[in-house]
Amino acid sequence: MIRLSKSCLSIREIRNVKRILKKEFLGMGAEVKKFEDELKAFFKRKVLCVNSGTAALHLALQACSIKRGDEVLVPAITYLATFQAISATGAKPVMCDVNLEDLNISLESAKKNFTKKTKAIIPVHFMGHPCDLDKIYKFAKEKKIRVIEDSAHAFGSFYKTKKIGSIGDINCFSFDGIKNITSGEGGCVVTNDKKILTKVSNSRLLGVIGESKKRYNGDRNWRYEVKEQGWRYHMSDINAAIGRAQLSRFKQLSKKRKILSKYYEKILSKNNKIFKIIKRDFSKEVPHIYCVIVKNLKKRGLLVKDLVKQNVQLGTHYYPGYKVKYYKKPKKFFPNVEKIYDKVITLPLHPDLNVKDLDLIVKKIKKSLNKKIYF
Repeated sequence: MIRLSKSCLSIREIRNVKRILKKEFLGMGAEVKKFEDELKAFFKRKVLCVNSGTAALHLALQACSIKRGDEVLVPAITYLATFQAISATGAKPVMCDVNLEDLNISLESAKKNFTKKTKAIIPVHFMGHPCDLDKIYKFAKEKKIRVIEDSAHAFGSFYKTKKIGSIGDINCFSFDGIKNITSGEGGCVVTNDKKILTKVSNSRLLGVIGESKKRYNGDRNWRYEVKEQGWRYHMSDINAAIGRAQLSRFKQLSKKRKILSKYYEKILSKNNKIFKIIKRDFSKEVPHIYCVIVKNLKKRGLLVKDLVKQNVQLGTHYYPGYKVKYYKKPKKFFPNVEKIYDKVITLPLHPDLNVKDLDLIVKKIKKSLNKKIYF
């Protein structure tokens, strides 16, 4: 089976985990601090690690005082985690339409959905392709709302000449098993806002004030103070050990993702009667997933099942949030999503693939599409 995505590990990750296991201290300690320091050097900004990208979003929203009755603008096409992080604060995720050309949040739709209850916007760098941050930040400044970038797909990508995470208000990254780098499970909040950093630092450890510094030194508070709701969202030293090994390999891992994506673009563009390429600049972005539009596709689910029988996994990123019962909203508000969603397929992409695999994948997809039963 050619897998859609997978963790790509080396002896470095295994050695790092063994090193932590031998210490017989598996919680949050010095290893997390080292990982944060290395990420700080990567982004040139302060970093706090947590146990998932969802936790990063939740804590960032809470630190911005987002609460019940507030609204947060978010694209309709993103993983459920983005919506859940918002609703976890009691706030309402207000879904917006997406751009047809890149599937990122439509600023025009965001402007239409803005109300006096809107307190933040979460642009999602879908696939690792940066949103138009200049326009988004201009809008946010005019409306006096916070910007929390969901950069789960965009580790290593650049917006113009600046690395995603090195600029802007608040950035949240994911390090789950299939991301551009993984820590097994994990994520981080990146910002230079001291108030946000202090709140996130405390909230990730059940709200205990100053607990993070104690944990870095293998200590803890026995008499503690709490001033607001906290969560058990801290990262463990085991996860940090994996993350540190991955970060040391990131140059190699990101290069491979770019090479594969460029090759996909090359072979798919030869079949422009079937496929529509989503234009991306792989000199500036590290692709987390590779999506392509199959023109006039009507039976995508059948195509996915057919390819699985041929040992190729395809993805369908993502099921629109407004179709989920918990967040349900009429589809008429999302004309672009309705037009394009069920024509997008995600092709296998991870560093353990090679160009021969890609040739085989595309060959099998084309062969299946020639049956004409999917249109």
